[in-house]
Amino acid sequence: MATPHISAPDGAFAKTVLMPGDPLRAKLLAETYLENPQLVTSVRNVFGYTGTYKGKPLTVMASGMGMPSIGIYSYELYQFYGVENIIRIGSAGSYSERLAVRDVVLAGSVFSESSYALVHNGCKDHVLYPDAHINKTIKETALKLGIDYKEAVIHSSDVFYGGPNGKPWQQLKEETGVECVEMESFALFQNANVLGKHAACLLSISDSMVTHEALSAEDRQNSFTTMMRLALESAIAL
Repeated sequence: MATPHISAPDGAFAKTVLMPGDPLRAKLLAETYLENPQLVTSVRNVFGYTGTYKGKPLTVMASGMGMPSIGIYSYELYQFYGVENIIRIGSAGSYSERLAVRDVVLAGSVFSESSYALVHNGCKDHVLYPDAHINKTIKETALKLGIDYKEAVIHSSDVFYGGPNGKPWQQLKEETGVECVEMESFALFQNANVLGKHAACLLSISDSMVTHEALSAEDRQNSFTTMMRLALESAIAL
């Protein structure tokens, strides 16, 4: 089967998919961590690779940036390719002193002002939740591996460059309890809820709006490695 955005045949994807935003990062991760990775889709240069990790089938596929993009790819994976679990793995900007650069963050819930869920199926909720079993597995895996993480409320935003009339992040944090910001997980969680599938989100803090510290590209990759190890080991434990 091919969809408008995925060129893979039936059976090309594992039941669990790790989903970074950047296609080149998906390529790097697949070639670094998967055994015998095979490129199974590359429509619009959004790369998806399936191989094994410690002998267990696993897929790494990019989502692109923003909710419309991850909304398309995650929906097609869930609905047409039999994928059951998607763990988003990405970077985030911190709104909180509690979340420092290099920290690994597990989304306990996601707040968004986005209309994605409303347009999708009339859902008026602005807070969505990850799959409890995946989050439990991630927590147990982190404890087993000795990896520190922090659970937080995530802000999933449609807008990267806010205008002068937008709500300041400080006010949003005060009103909703959000502690960091990214741009994809709300749509992923919505798709999982609607389709009866499972989703979670692991993030690495790459910059802080509180301290104004920002990681270099090299430091970002190193911190991402810790998160990736947690995601890989959790994926094969599902």
